[in-house]
Amino acid sequence: MIPITVPPLGESITEATVSRWRKQEGDAVAIGDTLVELETDKITVEVPALNAGVLTKRLKQEGDVVQLAEVLGHLDETASVPAAAKPAATVPAAPAPAPSAPAPTTAAKRAAPSAARLAAEQGVNLAAVAGTGRGGVVSKPDVVAHLDARTAPAPAPAAAAQAPAGTRETHEKMTTRRKRIADNLLQAQHATAHLTTFNEIDMSAVTALRERMKERVEKSHGVKLSFMPFFAKAACQALKAFPVVNAQIDGDAVIYKHYVNLGIAVASDAGLVVPNIKDADRMGLIGFQQAMGAVAKRARDGKLTMDDLTGGSFTITNGGVFGSLISTPIINYPQVAILGLHKTQDRPVAIGGRVEVRPMMYVALSYDHRIIDGQQAVLFLVRLKELMEDPAAMLLDD
Repeated sequence: MIPITVPPLGESITEATVSRWRKQEGDAVAIGDTLVELETDKITVEVPALNAGVLTKRLKQEGDVVQLAEVLGHLDETASVPAAAKPAATVPAAPAPAPSAPAPTTAAKRAAPSAARLAAEQGVNLAAVAGTGRGGVVSKPDVVAHLDARTAPAPAPAAAAQAPAGTRETHEKMTTRRKRIADNLLQAQHATAHLTTFNEIDMSAVTALRERMKERVEKSHGVKLSFMPFFAKAACQALKAFPVVNAQIDGDAVIYKHYVNLGIAVASDAGLVVPNIKDADRMGLIGFQQAMGAVAKRARDGKLTMDDLTGGSFTITNGGVFGSLISTPIINYPQVAILGLHKTQDRPVAIGGRVEVRPMMYVALSYDHRIIDGQQAVLFLVRLKELMEDPAAMLLDD
């Protein structure tokens, strides 16, 4: 028997949560097959099979918290893949009762290759999956929908009003990631002199520039140009003017960083992650958009690396995508400042003695008042505002 153990999880990470078993007990596995997924506070770690054989025992269940090098299960390398498969091969040979119609079998069900692979990984009988493709062909989304339905909670009974009070609540254990997020947020609040200052930006000029550029950029570079690269460019230049906003406290010393590893806060079902784009201050608008797109894809696919999630020096969070009009973001400790973006909304503003309706956005800078004075924080936002309202100035300021 070969023990399946928790692998190294990354710098300073000592525990994880068993997120999902990809193999069942008794399943044959090949070298490199993913056996189980572990969720840390930062990334999802796939634990592969280092030997071929059969998964004989799962010692940890989904939701269990495990430590480095802890045993997750056992693999029997003496049981070969063909041997494990033989019993299953004899099942279809069992005769069906003569009077009854033959039950559908997995072999008789037509399915797309991707659907067949997912069904095999999850132990799903394709005969039980309703196919929505032409002629009843089962697609991968059909298998996903079947899995969702299988794991969904049962509907509440009609007599729920008479049910005991305890059934009206659900208690769910925090994942390792959610606990770590909570700890980090509390640490940021307790370990910093947290303060927030606000300003507002007229988005007219940058909106017009983006509208002119976006079609050409998409045709030439294959990326859709969003507003984030403009904010990233403006933030990097404002950080250059006020380097203390990009600094870090180390004991009784201040570390000034002559680079910007720009974190972009990303909300997901698994919790908040803040991957960062290294040396963002050296990138142009298109280069940043491409780098951000690549990081976003890794985040969606659960493929973020420790390098993506460590080493950030300044963070931008955009609550506007969810409709937030104004907020006070919490510093991503041990950084000393975070920029919050919000929803762009048409508002009446005074322009040259007249009232005009303009697309306006509130921006917020939360900062550590221990090393950043209010003047520096305010002037940082003023510089950001100037650059966003006159985006051509960004090119002159390089």
